[in-house]
Amino acid sequence: MEKIIVYTDGGSRGNPGPAGAGVAITSDKGDVLSECRAYLGIRTNNEAEYEAVIMALQKLKAILGKEKIKTAEIEVRMDSELVARQLNGIYKIENEKLIPLFVKIWNLRLDFGKISFKHIPREQNKEADRLANEAMDEER
Repeated sequence: MEKIIVYTDGGSRGNPGPAGAGVAITSDKGDVLSECRAYLGIRTNNEAEYEAVIMALQKLKAILGKEKIKTAEIEVRMDSELVARQLNGIYKIENEKLIPLFVKIWNLRLDFGKISFKHIPREQNKEADRLANEAMDEER
């Protein structure tokens, strides 16, 4: 089974404020398979973190295809402890604005075989952070 590591990050300047999302998709050996970023408009940090995960899952479906995402092992890593714990069912979602984003991820993950969400320290998420910041910078 192929293992793919996905790094996601979302950020907002002002919270809420101009926001961006960044995604770096790598093999388990660290080879970069794809990178993407997007300016999100005005969002909170947590909304941007969720949007980054959505963008990652959509990108994975596009580059791997329907059959491969069913057999690959996907590990989504993020520095947002809140979002990782909400996606793993440890924390409940109290912010109503996050519920539709959670549902979108829940529906997207139905297409995947093995998928996990893991909180990592910010220092281990530099590529996704760089991409999110580039997205915010480009909009200025």
